[in-house]
Amino acid sequence: MPAAGVFGVLVHIIGRRWAFALPATKGNELTAAGEARPGSGRDRREAAICRRRRRVRMMPRNSLSPPRNTTRLSNARYEQVKEHVLRRIASGALKVADRVPSENELVSKLKVSRMTANRALRELASEGYLVRVAGVGTFVAERRVHSHPLEVHNIADEVRARGHEYHCKILKLEEMPADEATAARFGVPAGAPLFHSLLLHFEGSSPLLLEDRYVNAVVVPGYLKVDFTRQTPHEYLMRQAPLHRAEHTVQAIVPEARIAKLLKLGPAEASLLVRRRTWSNDRLASVADLYYPGSRYELSGTFKP
Repeated sequence: MPAAGVFGVLVHIIGRRWAFALPATKGNELTAAGEARPGSGRDRREAAICRRRRRVRMMPRNSLSPPRNTTRLSNARYEQVKEHVLRRIASGALKVADRVPSENELVSKLKVSRMTANRALRELASEGYLVRVAGVGTFVAERRVHSHPLEVHNIADEVRARGHEYHCKILKLEEMPADEATAARFGVPAGAPLFHSLLLHFEGSSPLLLEDRYVNAVVVPGYLKVDFTRQTPHEYLMRQAPLHRAEHTVQAIVPEARIAKLLKLGPAEASLLVRRRTWSNDRLASVADLYYPGSRYELSGTFKP
């Protein structure tokens, strides 16, 4: 074959190899002579798709991840500040009326922003844990515990459910004849034998309830033998004379001096008096006057008509 013919064949083969190897992103192909010519519309679309795929493959993996929830992180920080303050209150490090760390102190100690510290203290105040006094500071509030006015609960369970220590002091435990007022409430003749207990219930070191109770000796004959420092009258009576019906009357009173002293009430401080009668199997089993400190206790509940 003449040299010119061989040269032409080589040019043709090399040109086709170039055309096959040319990156699709160029959108071009080579002629047999090695000259570029524009590709078809389909070639250009395929080239664009390839370019996009390469860009996706080249992007760092983290760039495809959704952005972090910075709002949630911020919320977690102010919740942590609240938990820090509540832990100090629960442990006794901060007592009622103690000044709590200021916003600046919390910022320095917990490494949070002032806005975060402010929100934590503001929410604790709205929830009743703290009292904020403008220009003075923030203090631990006196928590007012509450109970449902139409339900009968065990005072020991209520106290322990709040995470506090419960104990009871027995002031009186005796048999005595019913006076006229008590006999009328029981529906028995004056002078009928009744069991009487006077107990002071504590939440931590604070007196929470003075319980003045009379018990029907016929319905609950073993009442005077019970150690009420180990179980409450409620617990014992629920076993011996299960509750079938109860009657409540709630009054706000200024108690007589001996009751105010036992409950550690201030001058003219009110007391909540719950007067309760309970029946078991249609027999009146117990009559009780329950005195609570008005500033530290409330009765609340909901019902559907």
